[in-house]
Amino acid sequence: MSGVRLAQYVPRTQMPRALSIAFAALTACLAVLASTACTHLAAVDSNALWKIVGGQCVPAAQASRPPGPCTKVDLQAHYALLKDINGAAQYLLIPTDRVAGIESPEILYAGSPEYWADAWTSRHYVETRVKRTLAADQIGLEINSAHRRSQNQLHIHIDCLRPDVTSALAPHRTDSPNTWREMTLGGNRYRVMRVTSLKDASNPFRIVARSLPDGQAMDTQTILVTGAGADAGDGWIVVNSSLDGDDGTGTAEGLLDHACRVGTAG
Repeated sequence: MSGVRLAQYVPRTQMPRALSIAFAALTACLAVLASTACTHLAAVDSNALWKIVGGQCVPAAQASRPPGPCTKVDLQAHYALLKDINGAAQYLLIPTDRVAGIESPEILYAGSPEYWADAWTSRHYVETRVKRTLAADQIGLEINSAHRRSQNQLHIHIDCLRPDVTSALAPHRTDSPNTWREMTLGGNRYRVMRVTSLKDASNPFRIVARSLPDGQAMDTQTILVTGAGADAGDGWIVVNSSLDGDDGTGTAEGLLDHACRVGTAG
């Protein structure tokens, strides 16, 4: 049953009626695990990602076994990669430590894991899924605000970027680094900055945190990172908005293309 084993099979004729109904529902869900209903059921638990990473992938890696449901576990760099159940090629970078999300102060400390740089390096898993090389500005990394996420474990989405977003950001590929500029994407206001590194002082978490206007907090922020140009040597563009800002949504996930149409274009 989709790779899930029951400890012991009990004939339905020996089950209480309520348990029999529950068993039937579980069996049906396992049979169509990719369906919307079952996907929603799996998403009800806001700690599901941490249970997978902390409860399965990390112990397996510590025991030098295959990383279970995760694609990769890097204990030294403190992250795991997991193929998202949503999207053709979407992966999630998830800390192997308990980190709630974008509002967590420990992601801002000097010497804290460089999750954005590691997520960028991991983009080749997306390319493997679509079986083609993608330009740097066709890939997007994104994190939602604390108010627009379903999981209470930090996770960075790694996926294809919408082609219209790539085109809209193109004029900023030669911007002077480290300067915010305002723009509108998909009807929502964002600010964008070109950077030449994703580490240390240029870590997107730190860039956003130290430039927040009065009255805004990290828990309301969303961040998206993509290549400034087709070549990785062009640097990156950091896209940021706030749930509290004008036209802010607290999420930039809609700028990604979970169907990854750019990866299937002729």
